[in-house]
Amino acid sequence: MREVLTYLDLHHDRFVDDLRQLVAVPSVSTDGQHAQEISHSARMVEGLMHQAGLNNVQILTHEDSYPYVYGEWIGAPGKPTVFLYSHHDVQPCNTGGWDSDPWTLTRRNGRLFGRGSADDKGGTIAQLAAIEAWLRTTGSLPVNVKVLVEGEEEIGSKNLQGFFKQYKDKIKSDVIVVNDTGNLEEGLPCITYSLRGIVEFHVEVEALKRPVHSGGGGGWLPDAAIALNVILSRLFWDNKKVPVPGFYDQVKPLTAKEKATFKSLPLKEKKLRDEAGLLPGIGFALPKGMQMYEAQWRQPAVTIIAQEASSIRQKSNQVLSSAKAIVSVRIVPNQKTKTVFDAFRKYLTKDPPWGVKVKVTASEHMVDWWMTDPTGPAFDACMRALKSGFGRDPLAIGCGGSIGFVGPLAKLFGGAPALLVGIEDPKSQPHSANESLHEGDLKKVMASLTHLFENLGDLPGGKVK
Repeated sequence: MREVLTYLDLHHDRFVDDLRQLVAVPSVSTDGQHAQEISHSARMVEGLMHQAGLNNVQILTHEDSYPYVYGEWIGAPGKPTVFLYSHHDVQPCNTGGWDSDPWTLTRRNGRLFGRGSADDKGGTIAQLAAIEAWLRTTGSLPVNVKVLVEGEEEIGSKNLQGFFKQYKDKIKSDVIVVNDTGNLEEGLPCITYSLRGIVEFHVEVEALKRPVHSGGGGGWLPDAAIALNVILSRLFWDNKKVPVPGFYDQVKPLTAKEKATFKSLPLKEKKLRDEAGLLPGIGFALPKGMQMYEAQWRQPAVTIIAQEASSIRQKSNQVLSSAKAIVSVRIVPNQKTKTVFDAFRKYLTKDPPWGVKVKVTASEHMVDWWMTDPTGPAFDACMRALKSGFGRDPLAIGCGGSIGFVGPLAKLFGGAPALLVGIEDPKSQPHSANESLHEGDLKKVMASLTHLFENLGDLPGGKVK
């Protein structure tokens, strides 16, 4: 193991340069305008897989998907097979606010800034570096590995379930490892055991057949934009709970142990405010008496993620005829997507102002929650690996976000343990300006993965659960 870790240290700058080259490719999947760049990014990942020593490296697709990149090393008979996932597509950078070019990886204050550095090209580099360190020093791995780097995670992995079914035999594994989650703070290793799901829907208000000049219609015709905002204001929870009837009926209560664990986790209000970018004088929206980690990980939440009535740039004095919004609801164990959607549809369409027409329709972005028991041989192996890599005891935590494929893939693999190992931290700001990755944590994740391979390979009889 010593020579493997030494290899990581000696080649660290080259691994960072590999990340720099990946970050330089604007593989944005969200706007449909960067298919060529995503293909370029896939070819670069293909080259990195060859460089790491993987075999059977291929660029694969399913129906109209953006490209996936697959590689494997299966030269350890009798040992567990580990499925390693990351993604090479990224969010756009069209909101401004960057302190350096988002497509140029920039070292600053111990961090690596650039779009995709943390989410999730850094995860790809960490996984391939750990594999390369083993293969280039010992000529083999303690386990078998199958590596998949997706090209459309940022658009909801719309083809991933079909891809898994099409290539089920190729990707079949005993353990799942994902490096697309976060740690509570820099230098503190975390393994995520729960994810919230998503119920997304569109709210559309119609009041007139066409816009009407506000000089003639203002004051006596219903304003669709005002009506929409009156309807959306019903979601205001005023530091209590979201007032949608039945919304909390299926929420799984916290156990006494979970409550005690959440209270013991490091949490400083000033640090939290700074990392979240909360403006001075503005309070938290937490229900009174609720701890932040409980709210973020194990309570549902509502966010209006888009609203549209007319263009500010092309404003006109009109009573608007229609207005739209997209609402995203985070769900938790044991909520059902259909039950939650039906509750919101009923609540938002009832008694509309001025009798305007209100239509609430579900989007394609529906994701189930996921939760597992973070115990057993594979989890123990991972905890020990993280302690070896970071030099600190790891924590098992929840996550407020969603990774929709984890549950279905674990089921497809016959209940395979899913190890979600953090690579981001609160300062990473994925999806925002100045996305970054802590360089020291990148090193520690690489080291942790090399230890994980060894620990899984040492499990008696190869039993991971």
